[in-house]
Amino acid sequence: MDFNSFNIKVVKFGGSSLADAEHFRKVGEIIHSDPTRLFVVPSAPGKRFSGDTKVTDMLYECYNVASAGGGIEDLFARIRERYDSIIRDLGLALDLSEEYTHIKWAIGHSAGRDYAASRGEYLNGLVLAHYLGYDFIDPARYVRFFDNGTFDSETTNNLLSEELKKHENGVIPGFYGSMPNGTIKTFSRGGSDVTGSIVARAASADLYENWTDVSGFLMADPRIVDNPQGISFITYRELRELSYMGAGVLHEDAIFPVRFAGIPINIRNTNAPEDPGTIILSHTDAYDPKNIITGIAGKKGFCVITIEKAMMNAEKGFGRKVLEAIEKENISFEHLPSGIDTMSVVLNRAEIAESRERIINRICASVEPDAISVEEGLALIAVVGRGMVKSKGTAVRVFKAVAAAGINIRMIDQGSSELNIIIGVDENDFEAAMRAIYAEFVSDRGANNG
Repeated sequence: MDFNSFNIKVVKFGGSSLADAEHFRKVGEIIHSDPTRLFVVPSAPGKRFSGDTKVTDMLYECYNVASAGGGIEDLFARIRERYDSIIRDLGLALDLSEEYTHIKWAIGHSAGRDYAASRGEYLNGLVLAHYLGYDFIDPARYVRFFDNGTFDSETTNNLLSEELKKHENGVIPGFYGSMPNGTIKTFSRGGSDVTGSIVARAASADLYENWTDVSGFLMADPRIVDNPQGISFITYRELRELSYMGAGVLHEDAIFPVRFAGIPINIRNTNAPEDPGTIILSHTDAYDPKNIITGIAGKKGFCVITIEKAMMNAEKGFGRKVLEAIEKENISFEHLPSGIDTMSVVLNRAEIAESRERIINRICASVEPDAISVEEGLALIAVVGRGMVKSKGTAVRVFKAVAAAGINIRMIDQGSSELNIIIGVDENDFEAAMRAIYAEFVSDRGANNG
């Protein structure tokens, strides 16, 4: 499949890609180099250098100070200067004075936290649209949320698809939309990724390009594994597994609108546009037989509650009662590695910090176990790959690599789809286990692209 020959591309640029005028020029070159890049979704300006402050964080600070009754003149002047410096350096004939005045007044008069945060993308969208010569499309009119604050995908898609048909090219700021009463509502941080996906679906795009400051996904965390290989192709399911376990390049919720529409995502690097990046597909059977895993990811901070009871398997509703005890504290479980007379529930340690004793007491009252224990300090590692189902002995290789590193496996969990294997190790062994597994499966550790 030729990913350079599509008719409609939606492109999203992160804050690091739009931090200053120099980056705006790079973005402009990228967009104008391909006439199929019709719709652009910008984030707010990010950090220009180490120690700099993102515009969104500055806007949050403005809101907090205004809410406490303080003046925001000096804070807002810094925000204004960020945009004015971009406008000056690009040589644009653009005056945003009226916009600044209105935004500063609204923040000072209780317009709301979401409104304040959203103005970073709004202003950057105005600047970028002017620079590119594209139409500006305000998502507040088309990206809709329900009264309870959840995203209204179908209304949004209907409204936005009709609007996009009216424009040959357009800039649609990321991160925000509106509630039924017209007030501004934002997605969670990183939500411009979501907007890009929403626009791609509404435009019936052939490809959604997400431009950031990295050349796609890596097979492992470079802070743990030296020079991990890049991932050329990954499926949505694999991405979900890796993102859930902490691998972050793309906002997790950004997957669903394009996955629903079957639109591929291409993660690209604004500072290295020649790099092909990572392609995210609905489905592919292709994989490298030399490296049958797609990636490794993991997180610390888990604990395990283990319940023991003779003839547990014959007691109807046992598992349901245990999970209900956890559900009543509004906590979700991570994994359920269980045996005939034992049931283990892996939980996020921070989430149960205040409710641990209540959960244990509820479990004891509900199922009357023979014994119950809690183990702390667990880290989870997910080994993910669509090629695993076609390769014998993958689990053995994982266990062998970890054992050879002198590490004890405290938990094993593998789904029937054989897409992933999850192991639990002591937090102190987490980094060593990650490196050992990577070395077992990746033959050329010095490569940067796979």
